[in-house]
Amino acid sequence: MSDEPKKPFYITTAIAYTSGKPHIGNLYEIVLADAIARFMRFSGYDVYFQTGTDEHGQKIQDKAEAAGMAPQTFVDMISGEIRRNWDVMNISYDRFIRTTDPGHMAKIQKIFKRYYEQGDIYKGMYEGWYCKPDESFYTESQLIDGKCPDCGRPVEYAKEEAYFFKLSKYAKRLEEYIESHPDFIQPESRKNEMLNNFIRPGLKDLCVSRTSFNWGIPVDFDPGHVVYVWIDALANYITFPGYNPDGDDEPSFKKYWPADLHLVGKDIIRFHTIYWPIMLMALDLPLPKKVFGHPWLLVGGGKMSKSKGNVIYADDLVHSFGLDAIRYYCLKEMPFAQDGNLTYDLIIDRVNGELVNILGNLVNRTMAMTNQYFDGVIPAKCIDEAMDSDLINEASTIFDRVSEKMADLRISDSMQLILDLFRRANKYVDETQPWVLAKDPDKRERLGGVLYNLLEVIRISACLIRCYLPDTGDKMLKMLSCSDDSMESCLSFGLLVSGTKLGASEKLFERIDPVKQMVAVEEYLANKPKSAAEAANVIAAAPATEETNENPPDEGSYITVDDFGKVELKVGKILSAEKHPDADKLLILKVDTGEKIRTIVSGIAKYYKPEEITGRTVTVVANLKPAKLRGILSEGMILMAEHDGKLSFVASSDDIPAGGSVR
Repeated sequence: MSDEPKKPFYITTAIAYTSGKPHIGNLYEIVLADAIARFMRFSGYDVYFQTGTDEHGQKIQDKAEAAGMAPQTFVDMISGEIRRNWDVMNISYDRFIRTTDPGHMAKIQKIFKRYYEQGDIYKGMYEGWYCKPDESFYTESQLIDGKCPDCGRPVEYAKEEAYFFKLSKYAKRLEEYIESHPDFIQPESRKNEMLNNFIRPGLKDLCVSRTSFNWGIPVDFDPGHVVYVWIDALANYITFPGYNPDGDDEPSFKKYWPADLHLVGKDIIRFHTIYWPIMLMALDLPLPKKVFGHPWLLVGGGKMSKSKGNVIYADDLVHSFGLDAIRYYCLKEMPFAQDGNLTYDLIIDRVNGELVNILGNLVNRTMAMTNQYFDGVIPAKCIDEAMDSDLINEASTIFDRVSEKMADLRISDSMQLILDLFRRANKYVDETQPWVLAKDPDKRERLGGVLYNLLEVIRISACLIRCYLPDTGDKMLKMLSCSDDSMESCLSFGLLVSGTKLGASEKLFERIDPVKQMVAVEEYLANKPKSAAEAANVIAAAPATEETNENPPDEGSYITVDDFGKVELKVGKILSAEKHPDADKLLILKVDTGEKIRTIVSGIAKYYKPEEITGRTVTVVANLKPAKLRGILSEGMILMAEHDGKLSFVASSDDIPAGGSVR
């Protein structure tokens, strides 16, 4: 190994918005980034892999209030759930960041002030159409059929004082940069879209502060304004590695910036290739080397949404099919620039047809024959040039060929090369027929050579496949009693040590019976326990939308009777109800729970008028920690049932008096 310092490689994902639990479509990006990060480490780079959560904004404040929770409590819960899902998928991130981190928030305030002082932002009045799920403003002409041009959801008219960033000031410079750096935006189609649809027609100044809500980073020199999502979220790529707005950046920032790769969904590439580069130009910082807008992983040919009922979650898939099977499917089935498709049938086909029949079959039969014919000891090399050269050449060059595909971010193609090597090795078994060689004592040396070649193919493949399927690669190397996973171990054929005792054999993938598996999946989904995130969703009474990052049910953990006993549910009687003066979605309720009259703030104004619910019997979570919602202290939570966007109270008979216990 060279004594020279490793070359740094900085890779990021878009940070996940903490409005709900991520589904498998969201998780495709993090698995993709993980495979790239692992491959670069394997290739000898000093990798810094950053991901995390975006935790400010109006949508989060509304969801928290509707759930009867303080925004910080809400994002703590959702961020924890997102990180748990990243860990379920075996993601090797180096840092998981949160935009509510005090150090990040302080840096954002300084960055915002610098922009203002150098004339890049100015105060004005915004008046136009606002898409809350996308947190984006649009003019009338930009709407499509009166709806958001990006997500197709309804927009609302908004008018408020705001600060604006002068994008037009840097537009020409950005256009020249993109044209002179052809690899900056990938794939090519995304670059053309940014240039022709947004930059060349003329950039409009960007709204970068809000006054209509307060869940954000305060503008310290202008109370009432909070920094809007773009500066807050996008700047995480520099604040956490160690950028200092006052100067004297940390060594880690000097080492890793500019980022080598921003990996983002194609739906947010505009923010990363227009807004973000201009913000960096205004800070006199170099731009990231590449922004890759990956395609979507669709379900049954359609984009996932709660209202369509086609949302699939990663932990559910892992429970039903296994971790590496799902990682394999996500990475292998996604084309370079076109959307991929996910169905249970396709997962089963790939597991049986590729992981079991090709990969698993080669490993199983090679281990079995080595155990049978050589007592589990790696035999000596014996090369037959005429018979073995093709296999050896393919194995010897696999790293270089995979590296070429990975350099172009063609991850599926790189995995196909490894799968092709397994296919070639299986064909080699049929060509050499070890079971026939074993019958002839004079062919024992040749038999050993054949099995050595097969074991060496498995070793080389295992070193590479660990980048995509870490657990599978580890198991393969363990079976070979080999732990060397350095790049050098893949560059030469013949590094396995003859005479080494193999480890215990292990079946890598089980064949799936489609009928039995689907019954098991349906039973699991029907009976899986609900998580805290799901409970918050139901109580919040948030209607289903077309967005793809809502927080529907999650597997979570079982609770015991003792756990349930900690929740104090009481019958309550609504004595009065009125609209919250500062929040259209909230009602302020006075509820008699027997021992006291409680004030409860509930996000049900969209569904019920105050006069409709006065006198209603309801169920109240009586021992919930009080929380201030838009300035009103809420002393409990009303249980609601939600179905198809409709709400109803979870209530007992009116014969039960206020204060009665619910068990």
